[in-house]
Amino acid sequence: MSFRSYKYASPLLIYAGALVSFFSHGWIIWLPLLYTWAFIPLLELFLNPDNTNLTQAEEDLVKKDKVYDLLLYAIVPLQYIALACFLFSVQSFQQPTIDIVGKVLVMGLLCGTFGINVGHELGHRVNPFEQTLARLLLLSSLYMHFFIEHNKGHHKRVATPADPSSARFGEMVYAFFFRTIFYSYASAWEIANRDTRKKGYSIFSLHNEMLLYQLIQLGFVGLILILFGWLSAILFIVAALNGILLLETVNYIEHYGLERKSIGDGMYERAMPEHSWNSNHVIGRVMLFELSRHSDHHYLASRKYQVLRHHQGSPQMPTGYPGMMILALFPPAWFYIMNRRIKTLQGKLSSEIMTEHAPLTS
Repeated sequence: MSFRSYKYASPLLIYAGALVSFFSHGWIIWLPLLYTWAFIPLLELFLNPDNTNLTQAEEDLVKKDKVYDLLLYAIVPLQYIALACFLFSVQSFQQPTIDIVGKVLVMGLLCGTFGINVGHELGHRVNPFEQTLARLLLLSSLYMHFFIEHNKGHHKRVATPADPSSARFGEMVYAFFFRTIFYSYASAWEIANRDTRKKGYSIFSLHNEMLLYQLIQLGFVGLILILFGWLSAILFIVAALNGILLLETVNYIEHYGLERKSIGDGMYERAMPEHSWNSNHVIGRVMLFELSRHSDHHYLASRKYQVLRHHQGSPQMPTGYPGMMILALFPPAWFYIMNRRIKTLQGKLSSEIMTEHAPLTS
């Protein structure tokens, strides 16, 4: 394994910490959370972002290196091992409530970073095997409809009023949670129903992907209830919800206040790098498998995580994703910093338009 690929194994530090947490008590349980939400954000405040891209020769080599894919594949069984350990560790109240809370938050961290985030990466692949792995990871976070809405909804409607996953200028993250979770779920049903009808089947049949996903998730929770008891089942649902909120916080910071121009008849300009907030802070990039190079991801969704690029014109966040997610939870501070950046971007855009249409003088 080359150093370049090895760095993407570093998120397994959080995974190892989670396993220790599930079989510990006291302050040790909270170590993965402190590492994620305190150590990394503080470190990234002092580290400069890395804007460099791979050369074409390097990119060709990296594309052929299977280690990058194998790392993602390995996360699927690891995620279910961690889930089993969590469920076993919270079966009874014979431990302090604060310990249970810590374990739920740690499992929620895995649901968000490994379950949904890696599921997101694999969900963009065209290989049926990889798509199946994506669904398995999303199942571990009870968010299987994300596979439908994200690929067939969000990527088409990003940075437009029609997209429930794009945060609007001046919208608080807490209001965004309600809007994106409800309307994304409804959108997934709409997309799945339409696709089922196109295939000539009833929307009430198992050919309807959304209906199938709901049954799978209900069956999964039922299996946990049988094997581990009602307390573990409830705490798993809470942990999954925590993972979902982590995802939606990421969605909030990725497109906040950015809009594509309407070209009439309900159509919009193509999604370009300037329609997503980007972060080149290395630790956050590696921790989330380059998700923070989000501008390039939306510009070319088929590009694998290890070859995502920095675009000169993409709007840049002042720090990495973990720090920006924390900032989003404090709306006055978020608006103070990000609204000024948006106004600066708008000013630059207006200046470029005026320059482009300025009359030529001799």
